[in-house]
Amino acid sequence: MFRLRSIVRVRLAGLVAAAVAAVALTAVEPAPQAAHAAACTGTSGVTVVVDFGALGGGVQVACALGDPATGVAALQGAGFTVTGTSRWGLAFVCRINGKPTSATEPCVNTPPATAYWSYWHAPAGGSWSYSSSGAGSYNPAPGSVEGWSFGAGAAPSIAVP
Repeated sequence: MFRLRSIVRVRLAGLVAAAVAAVALTAVEPAPQAAHAAACTGTSGVTVVVDFGALGGGVQVACALGDPATGVAALQGAGFTVTGTSRWGLAFVCRINGKPTSATEPCVNTPPATAYWSYWHAPAGGSWSYSSSGAGSYNPAPGSVEGWSFGAGAAPSIAVP
């Protein structure tokens, strides 16, 4: 009987500890906001444009709601999956939504200058400007537009939303 009580106490203590940890994580880690598959309205977030044209796809526009802290956070907040390189991690975006494929680009080091994701900024309705900062260190303002285009450094093929 004593052994059974000990087992119950240990299991109960484990459950209580797990519940406390879950509550603590919820309090510290805000829930991510859902992305919208269209440009943001006003300053509700950062609009993200990804041009897959050079990879045989189209252009996707989505909204990262709120105030993402970095260009990478905006890209992810807009619902895109991002893969960095083995050497540099997300400091160098190698794939967006699995493109280019691992057969084309292994993402070990930086891709060649003729086949990489170039990073752009613009005010809503303005003109594209090539980013002089990396996406991991740039802080886009709500209401602005982030652009990504695969190839040799050309701007996204659509006008800034």
